[in-house]
This record gives sequence, structure tokens and C-alpha cells, in this order.
Amino acid sequence: MPDTAVSPVPTQARSAPPRAAHIIASDAEAIEVARRLADEFAIEAVERDRERRLPWEELDRFSQSGLWAITVPKAYGGAGVSQATLVEVIALISAADASLGQLPQNHFGVINNLLLTASEEQKQRFFAKVLQGYRFGNAFSEAGSKNVTAFETRVRFDGDSVVIEGEKAYCTGALFAHIVPAVGVDEENRPFIALLPRDAQGLSVIDSWDGFGQRITASGQVLLDKVRVPRSDVIPAWKAYDQPSADGPVSQIIQAAVDTGIARGAFAELLNVARQARPWVDSGLQHGWQDPLSLALIGDLAWRLSAAEAILQQSAAAVDRALAEPSEDSVAEASRVVGQAKVLSTEIALAASSTLFELGGTRSVSASRGLDRFWRNARTHTLHDPVRWKYHLVGNQRLNGVKPPRHAWN
Repeated sequence: MPDTAVSPVPTQARSAPPRAAHIIASDAEAIEVARRLADEFAIEAVERDRERRLPWEELDRFSQSGLWAITVPKAYGGAGVSQATLVEVIALISAADASLGQLPQNHFGVINNLLLTASEEQKQRFFAKVLQGYRFGNAFSEAGSKNVTAFETRVRFDGDSVVIEGEKAYCTGALFAHIVPAVGVDEENRPFIALLPRDAQGLSVIDSWDGFGQRITASGQVLLDKVRVPRSDVIPAWKAYDQPSADGPVSQIIQAAVDTGIARGAFAELLNVARQARPWVDSGLQHGWQDPLSLALIGDLAWRLSAAEAILQQSAAAVDRALAEPSEDSVAEASRVVGQAKVLSTEIALAASSTLFELGGTRSVSASRGLDRFWRNARTHTLHDPVRWKYHLVGNQRLNGVKPPRHAWN
């Protein structure tokens, strides 16, 4: 088992991990480590959420465990786990604490983008850092642009350097990162990712996140004031979509895994409160757990959760196929099945976290129990991109044979 002892909580961000991380060797080990960490992270999840206690210590344990490096290919020293293993790891952690489950999402997306677009030298160098325990954050989205794929942030190539300037929002993980990947576009409007050291001059991370859910993700702002990095630290992200690739499905499937994990956690708590609930006066029953109406609701949620878990695994297999043999058809199929997983995971996360209170009664809303975090987290995280467009994506492909547009949200 890896050594998960941690250093003291830092007073400021670090640009390197405290020591080399454990390296996980197999899918089975990844699941075993995730289960153990999930049990540990669940213990103070209510307090972290209530106090908005930023999870510096927990994240060190998480990344030092080796779990943040499990998708590094075997050729570069990693475990190269399947997508099925990756989504199960994310779901396990998210059931315990959904904020912790969400924080590695962009990290894994950057690993995949490196694999698709980086030079061999860049792959060797940055995959080695990931194996050592370096965490990627993100500075991708912009609150003021026309839509999520439009960028105002600019990159300018200046000899052996690149200068990036702009303002980013919803920067999940950036505050805790050792390296902050920032997206900017060149004169041809092609996106590049600059891999910025956390302490780079001109890089400011602002903890301005005040969402009522996912409270400890610190998904605030990143300001880029003429940040200069070596050209060798910039990758041509646009190439990931110049040809068919699974970059979009890789990003989306992790979103579905987080929501499936939230649903699992909420359903487990729902069973606890249902066992403790009093019977309704008109039922004539001795115990709340005998209530046939409650049993029907639980049965409905149980099959819907099982369906969400099953389609998540199906989508993982589709993404693995698209990663192994990328083509117009394999990538479109991965987007479609992952879209279905997004729909089911969104619906069950919201339904389970809401029904939790219906079956628990008034006592379940006590702030001391912190059960509202499941609904707040589900409602917040499922807004990442509109699931209503997943119905459209699936229907348009099945009826009309229209392949989904290729971008990070499909």
C-alpha cells in the first residue's frame, strides 16, 4: 500500500508536490486505493462542506496515492487503466465528497490532450511530472465570451517564448494545481494550451467561487497578465479536434462519473433515513421501512441508479474503443453513449438527492446532518453543460445519422 502521510497544509500554493507520489501499477490497485481513500474522505465531508474548508491536505493524499496518474500510458511508466476503471475511481470518490471527485476532471483531460497533441519530448517530460504527483488545474472557460468554445484569451509566439494574456472563469482545480494549463488562441483563432507553473509571474488565481454546491472546488478566476513561458511548454490543443479523437468523450464521461457518484452517495443516505423514518399515521404500520409507498420510490430509484451505472460502463467501453481506433464513427458513437450516460446520471443524481428528504421527513433537513450537500452538489455540477442538448445529440444521431460536433463538451 502507498504511504499517504501528508505534509502540513500549505500557506500558499506550491509549484511542485512535496515528494514523489506512489505509482499505481494496475486497474485493480487503482480501485482498491480509491475505495480506501473514499472511506477516509467521507469522514469529514459534512464539515468540509459546511465550513468551506479547502481540501489542501485531502488533495495531497489523493494525488500522492498515485490515482491522479492512472491514465498515463504504460509506455511512459503509468498504469494506462481503462476508462471503466477511471470512471469507477471518480464515482467512488464523488460518492464520499463530490468536490474531491470533480477536482481531477480537467487534470485527466489534459493528460489525454498531451497524448493527442504534444511532441514526444513534451509527453516524456510532463507524463514524468504527473507520475511524480504534479496536479494540473485548468484555465479554460471564459465567462464573457460568446459561448463555451469561444476564447478571448490570446497567445503570442515570440521566438522561443509564448506570451498569454486574458481572464478565465470556472477554473476548477487551478488554486490547488502545481501546473495551470491555460487556453489561448493565436491569430488564426486556433486554441493552444500553455502549461503554466503555479508560481509563474503574471499568473493570479482568485478564490472567488461562491456556488452553493461543490463548495470546496474553489472554481474561481484566473488572471493572465502577459504570462511568458517557454515555447516547449505550449501544446497545439486545436489538433485534438482537427482529426477525429475521443478528447470530448473523455472529458464528458468524467462529468457523468461525478454525478453517478453523487447519486450513489445520496441513495446510500436515503436508505439510512428511510430505515429511521416514522410510519405515517394513516398507514396503520409499525415502522416507516414497511411503508409500501416508500418502498416503491426506493425501488424506482434503485433501478434508475443501476441503469446509470450500467450505461456509464457501456460508455467507458465506447470511449476505450475510440481511443484505441479513432475514426469518425467510433468517436461519434462514444459521444452518443456518453451523452446517454450524462442524461441518466443527471436525472438520478437530482432524483435521489431530492427524494432523500421526502423519505427522511423534517428531521432530515437538520443542518447538523448536512444531507442537503448531495442535492446542492448535484444541482451545481449537473449545470456544467446543458443536459437537454444531450437528448438532442442522441436523437439527431439515431434518427438522422448526424454525428455530434467535435469539441470538449461532446
